[in-house]
Formats: sequence, C-alpha cells, structure tokens
Amino acid sequence: MLPKEIIKKIRRIQITTNRMVSDVFAGEYQSVFKGRGMEFDEVREYQPGDEVRDIDWNVTARYGRPFIKKFVEEREQTVMLLVDASGSSRFGSRDRFKSELAAELCAVLAFSAIRNKDKVGLIIFTDRIEKFVPPAKGSRHVLRVIREVLYFQPEGEGTDITLALEYLNRVTRRRSITFLVSDFEAEGYEKALTIANKRHDMIAVMVKDPRERELPPVGLINLRDAETGEDCLVDTSDANLQRRYREDAEREEEEMVKLFRGSGIDFIRVSTDQPYVPELMRFFKRRERKIH
Repeated sequence: MLPKEIIKKIRRIQITTNRMVSDVFAGEYQSVFKGRGMEFDEVREYQPGDEVRDIDWNVTARYGRPFIKKFVEEREQTVMLLVDASGSSRFGSRDRFKSELAAELCAVLAFSAIRNKDKVGLIIFTDRIEKFVPPAKGSRHVLRVIREVLYFQPEGEGTDITLALEYLNRVTRRRSITFLVSDFEAEGYEKALTIANKRHDMIAVMVKDPRERELPPVGLINLRDAETGEDCLVDTSDANLQRRYREDAEREEEEMVKLFRGSGIDFIRVSTDQPYVPELMRFFKRRERKIH
C-alpha cells in the first residue's frame, strides 16, 4: 500500500503535467518526434528524383545498376526513460529533491508520448539495474511509471551510466527515443553514450540543484557524500574554497555539455530552483529547427 503522501504527490503530478501536456507540450512533442522514426521496407530500382543518399551500394554493385532502400514511416514509437536513482538524486536545497523534479519531468514526457499513441518504458538505475518497466501504452501505465520514479527504494547508492546504457541496448531491439535523466555525477560513460546514440535517439536531461554550484557561507559544517557515504569537515566561509567549489562545478558542467555536443546528443538542463517548462520549450524549439 502506497503512503498517503506519495499518493498525493502522484495525483498532483498527474493533474499538473496533464494540463501542461494539453495546453503546451502535446503539439511540440508531435512536431518533433512523430513520424521521424523510419523502418526498412524494400529495395527497388533507382528512379529519377530519388535521393542519392538512399542508394543501397551493395545491391547496386551486385546487379550493376542503381537500387535504393525504401523506408516507411513507423506508426508507433517507443520512449524510454532512463532515470538515475543514486544517492545524489535524493538531494535538494529548495522545495523539492532532484528525484522529485525528475519524476515530474518524466511525467510530462510520458503523458506527451501516450497522447501521441507511443509506448513508454522505464529503467531505474544506480550502480546496478534497479527496475525495468517494459514499454506500454495508456494512462494507467504512465501512472505506474510516475509511481516507480517517485516511490521506488533503490538498493544501490552509486551511479553506473555505462551499465544502464548497455542494459538499454539489450532490452530494446528497435530504435527508441531515450531520455537519460541524471545529474551525471559519474565517470567513464562517454563511449557507452556514443554507442547508445547510434542505436537510439538519445536526449540527456541534467538535473541539478543550486547548492551543487554555489557553497553557502555558513561556517564549519560536516558534509557527507550521498553516494560514497564519506564525511568531510569544511569551512564554507572560506572565500577560496567557495571559488574552487564554483569553478569545479562550472568546469564539470562545461565538460558534460561538450561531450553531449560532440556526440550529437541533445540535452536539457533543469534545476530544482527554476521552472522547467521554459527549458523544455527551448529543447523542443531546438529540435524543430534541427529537423527543418
């Protein structure tokens, strides 16, 4: 039985995000994603006006005359949500944890997808695969996805993005639209991300909190790493420490953005102290410009 506060959160998210999808995101999602997936249909002889890039060079070489690959539009697409549930996701210095913001974002994306008659699947991960919800349609299924993101209690504390991406490639045989929702407090996932992006339409969603960028001057405090459990006593009033903390955070974020851009991966940046709607709108507008 779900706790009453979780039921209230799920209901609030359902009402809020459903309204947003109806008023704002449904058309944006459809214009960006609907009809972009294509699957192979047949090979036929080249005809004047056909795209040269569609030529099947292997068949052309075999028969000595040009043939092209013919594709048809996929009527149904799959949206996969890869959600980081590591220890650092259960942090928030404002009104909500990063995990709660992630759940609301997932709800918007999931409701947009099912309104478009697409399937939605979920992978929750830490330093292990915690939960897999196979892709399906319908509002009841989306509510299950939201419930899992909000209420699921992970066993792991660390973050292994490589493991999550490799698992994605094993359980999804067809190309999917994949939103990787994480604070990306991890290392060594660059190669796996590049490989996954060749198989899927990868979108990185960076979920941050302002305290991860700025250290408040509150004197001596004991900080604990949410993922390793290590304690460290620091003087937060030290100006040099504040500057190094800010510079390190900025450098890490810049490196992530550089990685995404270099790999051709779209990304969305959201923070617990800022509304996420403008960021999602900017993402949809960027995608639309790229397509057209």
